[in-house]
Amino acid sequence: MRFADIVGQDEVKAMLRRGVEEGRVSHAQLFAGESGYGALPLALAYVQYLNCADRHDGDSCGVCPSCVKMAGLVHPDLHFVLPTNAVKSGSQKPLGDTFLPQWRALVADTGGYFDERMWYERIGLDNQQGVIAKREADEVIRKLSFKAFEAPYKTVLIWLPEKMGAEAANGLLKILEEPWERTLFLLVSVTPQLLLPTIRSRVQEVTVPPVDADAAAQWLMARGADARKAAGMARLSGGDLLALQRLAEQNGQEGADEDFDRFTSLMRYCYNDRHLELFSWAEAVAGIGREAQKRFLRYAVSLLRESYMLSAGMENISYLWGPELDFCRKFAPFVGNDNIEPLIEECRLVLSHIVQNGNAKLVFTHFALSVSKLIGQRQA
Repeated sequence: MRFADIVGQDEVKAMLRRGVEEGRVSHAQLFAGESGYGALPLALAYVQYLNCADRHDGDSCGVCPSCVKMAGLVHPDLHFVLPTNAVKSGSQKPLGDTFLPQWRALVADTGGYFDERMWYERIGLDNQQGVIAKREADEVIRKLSFKAFEAPYKTVLIWLPEKMGAEAANGLLKILEEPWERTLFLLVSVTPQLLLPTIRSRVQEVTVPPVDADAAAQWLMARGADARKAAGMARLSGGDLLALQRLAEQNGQEGADEDFDRFTSLMRYCYNDRHLELFSWAEAVAGIGREAQKRFLRYAVSLLRESYMLSAGMENISYLWGPELDFCRKFAPFVGNDNIEPLIEECRLVLSHIVQNGNAKLVFTHFALSVSKLIGQRQA
């Protein structure tokens, strides 16, 4: 994968290039950002650039033997650690190498823009959670004990290192503290706050921000979207290409989007003081799964911001249309200077609890009641 294949992220790309050109390559780096921001594609493009035999114009050449193997994820000096689980109850958890064909296919199919749920679906885990077991750490150490085949660096890419148990994490600590020469660890994390502090203290963090709205819109327009709708969906997606793709797929379908239904139901219950319905709403959202909950919360933040803009008389720069615009026009009077920031903060707080595996029913019940109180203050 080349830097040219990655949507936006120009500042991060420039920083990574400078580090290579100036010889400042940290032995352990943490690429932290949402799956739809491009943390994994950036890490893959970085290792290809680092090992390219003919770098030019700020990118890997894409045609030398090293680039061809890196792009296919078949380079003998590139190793992966992936969260997995036993497909059958009671059987031993397989090593990530067992699923390398599925991993390569998923990266090829999505360009590296996929999330944890999509990976588990690809390897048939259904509703199970993946883990990185102690055996993976032992296998990494075994692989790195061999001499590099042909690349300047032996690279281990650990995807979702937060899935490591304490034993696996502690098993990697020593090699992170005292790495072998020309060994590179790339950790790609969605929730770096869940990593052991001892791990985080030994890596150089590369923060991957949301994709720039213009770059996201151009990406969608290249796939045939109307320019105005592409700009609107890019804004609503919050710089997350996975969310943007979902919005594009839903555009034009009959019936309301599930997240839109959840948002409108919550806000109607709030401004109509229907507190009993809030408990039913929270219970329903608690049952939709963590990834869907995270997606909904980001969507809610987007619609709250758009509603605030309408309330402030800035409809001319709003990117809403259709049912979303109709609802937010009516809802806008309930959002203003006094409650917009607390409302956004409530969404972010719930998101952090969900990421940390909090009790979803309790979290969303508290969230619904807090939102109702903030909306009620606006009515008073």
